[in-house]
Amino acid sequence: MPNSGGDHTEHVPIVVIGAGFAGIGTAIKLREAGFQDFVILERGGDLGGTWRANTYPGCACDVPSMLYSYSFASNPEWSRRYGTQPEILGYLRDVATKYDVPQHIRYYCELLDASWDEAAGRWRIRTGLGSLTADVLISAIGPFSEAQIPRLPGVDDFTGTQFHSLHWDHDLDLTGTRVAVIGTGASAVQFIPEIQPLVDRLTVFQRSAPWIVPRVDWATSDVERTLLRRMPLLAKAIRGAYFAGIEGFGLVGFVDKRFRHPFEALGRFQLRRQVPDPRLRRKLTPDYMIGCKRAIFSDAYYPALTQPNVEVVTSAIAEIRPRSIITADGAEHEVDTIIWGTGFGVRPQVFERVHGSDGQSLAQLYRERPRSYLGTTATGFPNFFTTLGPFGAAGNQSAIFMIEAQIRYLVDALKTMRDNGLRRIEVRPQAQRAFVEEMEQRSRDTVWVGGGCRSYYQTPDGTHNAGLYPNWSIEYARRTRRFDSDAYLTTGGS
Repeated sequence: MPNSGGDHTEHVPIVVIGAGFAGIGTAIKLREAGFQDFVILERGGDLGGTWRANTYPGCACDVPSMLYSYSFASNPEWSRRYGTQPEILGYLRDVATKYDVPQHIRYYCELLDASWDEAAGRWRIRTGLGSLTADVLISAIGPFSEAQIPRLPGVDDFTGTQFHSLHWDHDLDLTGTRVAVIGTGASAVQFIPEIQPLVDRLTVFQRSAPWIVPRVDWATSDVERTLLRRMPLLAKAIRGAYFAGIEGFGLVGFVDKRFRHPFEALGRFQLRRQVPDPRLRRKLTPDYMIGCKRAIFSDAYYPALTQPNVEVVTSAIAEIRPRSIITADGAEHEVDTIIWGTGFGVRPQVFERVHGSDGQSLAQLYRERPRSYLGTTATGFPNFFTTLGPFGAAGNQSAIFMIEAQIRYLVDALKTMRDNGLRRIEVRPQAQRAFVEEMEQRSRDTVWVGGGCRSYYQTPDGTHNAGLYPNWSIEYARRTRRFDSDAYLTTGGS
């Protein structure tokens, strides 16, 4: 790949977008493969991605940390079975420093536009810090980077304080105030137990009840950490056990819906054990199959909702007034602060700014119909790679496992380009079409599509899988172990 261009714009052979788990992992594996001339564009002032941005009380991983970490960078020092946000961010910083990643990062460097120049055979990129060109562009942006707030009637007229969990207002003292939480997704399930003891009144507005299963978290002891330090094979075995356990959720997701029954029994047991009031229990009982939406691990959520200062409201929100929320049943709920726990826009807004060879944006491609090849490349976007692209995310495994598989694939692709003198690669339309058809065929009877709910697992019309890989993650790792050049159109080389 060439290192200089004919114009005066800075040229970098490889540009990576995002300095979270995927971006840091990509940088490490690029360096190991001998690629040194690359940059990471990070719009924030620090690395960490999701784990830098989300700082709400109780923020933690919902996968055991020994699995939610790089396979090549084991950490025996986790203070809890499920790592907290500060620990995970600290882990990422330590790993990045160990592998000399920060020298490649450009902070406060937001991508404004990236367009493929067919004549020049390169990407033309505009950022908040200037312009550059690149031979290869890699999106390492996580799917949960943009706050999503519904445009409810009157939302702009509210005179109290309001913020999304992604943008937590740490300067605001909630003690003794009336707080409304809108949404009951994974973030809300984590922060509600943290704020409940502080507030005077907590009103939780629930559109649909989430499935809650036991978390079984604990603080690790000095003995545990010492054993893991001294016995790396033990750490590897525990990681493998966690992997197998979580992989088993695929039985519900894409093998057969009937496997849901023991998992649902576990969720009902948690609900009955922790919520003695039958009226509240009815409100908190999901009306769809487990796995249709993301099931949430928590031991603290239900107990928080049973406290006398908490009310769970299931009537839809009709209007927001300057100091209250009106529901469809006509009730008025006076509040001082609204906290939006309404999740994220799964497709990052930056995809609106990435344009392929025909001028179409990546966001347009995804909106029309989730399309990719292996979740890593897309027809019409030459020399472009993604992590966790459509059908590259798992509903039954740690995202880090999938990310590492995709990094192996894209780095092998770049090595193939380097070793064979290839200037341009693009997945063949027929290869992408066959992959998408395979994904849709395997998704038709999954709980993700036919589980009786609406979620980000589905396309907006609720009829198709929005991008989860409908097979075992170990099978995905096998098929992405090597770059399959026969599936690509290539230019250059001998």
